[in-house]
Amino acid sequence: MPTVRNKHGGARSSIRFEPPTLDEAIFAAQGLADDVRGQTEVAAMLMGLPEDQVRTAVLKAARPAARTPSRLSTSPRSTVGRQAVVVERRAPRMIMR
Repeated sequence: MPTVRNKHGGARSSIRFEPPTLDEAIFAAQGLADDVRGQTEVAAMLMGLPEDQVRTAVLKAARPAARTPSRLSTSPRSTVGRQAVVVERRAPRMIMR
């Protein structure tokens, strides 16, 4: 619900508070906690809901993340067959009238 505050000049401003969506809260919780229980607690606190309601969504979101590797392997780039690119910088032209 918007709250109305008065500023110094008598002007009024309205501040609106929107709690995060469930997906946003779970994404933030995954960045703050490693285990599912900690993620459930953080997401529940962010949304203002009981942990029981949030736990199933956290478990669904945690399953695909467990399958992804924590480290991405990259192969070294080969320089064979590549050409060097040289970029030169020029000063802008000045037009005098």
